[in-house]
Amino acid sequence: MRVSMTGVVVVVAVLVAATVVGVWRRRRDGRLRAASAAPTGHAALDALGVRPGEVTLVQFSAPVCAPCRATRRVLEQVTGEVAGVRLLEVDAERHLDAVRALDVWRTPTVLLVDGAGRVVRRAAGVPARDELTAALRPLLAQARR
Repeated sequence: MRVSMTGVVVVVAVLVAATVVGVWRRRRDGRLRAASAAPTGHAALDALGVRPGEVTLVQFSAPVCAPCRATRRVLEQVTGEVAGVRLLEVDAERHLDAVRALDVWRTPTVLLVDGAGRVVRRAAGVPARDELTAALRPLLAQARR
């Protein structure tokens, strides 16, 4: 059996591209990043039950999403350890208007909402507990002032 060199090159190129995308996604998955400075989504957050004066973790999830369950466990640990943080889980399929308004592209997505009702940080994927806790402490200090 004779294999063409073009076929081998195509297969190798596809494998390399898939590996690069996989590594990039793994490094980015679950990382907290700054939210955009645009004040969009206030009405959507209000409709979901975010209350002014409270630091809130909003998790967008779906019933068939396995990482959503892991994210819920992490968020429950954090809210159990850090006083003053409220957890709000949102079914993305039932709240499509909020999904669009808050620019949620996948589940799980976690939004950190400060006491003024602004989304200040966000993570797509399962966030690290320590990173999440560190990001919440300054928000809580500001909310107490």
